[in-house]
Amino acid sequence: MSELILVTGGVRSGKSSYAQTIAEASGAKVFYIATAEALDADMKKRITAHKRSRAKSCVTVEEPIRLVKAINSLPAGNITVILDCLTLFISNLIHKGLTDAQVYSEIKKMIKAMRKKAGLSIIVTNEVGSGIVPENRLSRRFRDLQGRVNQITAKEADGVCLLVSGIPVKIK
Repeated sequence: MSELILVTGGVRSGKSSYAQTIAEASGAKVFYIATAEALDADMKKRITAHKRSRAKSCVTVEEPIRLVKAINSLPAGNITVILDCLTLFISNLIHKGLTDAQVYSEIKKMIKAMRKKAGLSIIVTNEVGSGIVPENRLSRRFRDLQGRVNQITAKEADGVCLLVSGIPVKIK
């Protein structure tokens, strides 16, 4: 039986570090699927820092769009998969022109693939619904889509943890 954990919280709340701690405690080989793209100097710097924070035994797979393919390419057996992060994945899909319905479909396929492939899957996402209403249509679409995707993922998850100022608060 596979286990799926959703780790959510605000920006810089400690989500990735917490996900890595859970993964390392699993005792299984850890695969880290990173969805960020180094499109500018700042993102290159952030990605480099993220890579340095991972255990040396962790295998990083960089894939911004084709998550199901990346998950299915992982080896069979007792593995733990971290997906970091769902928020950037959604942004990537929006920028590729996918409709909301297509995004939801991709999320459902990704969850199914993770359940099938890994003993433990950890999905990192941002909680974006506590802020102000964005001023432009694209930002509002992203915020609304992110909230709905988080709801879909949380419903499917066995456990959900909210990180607040680096402190994990179990909510499911």
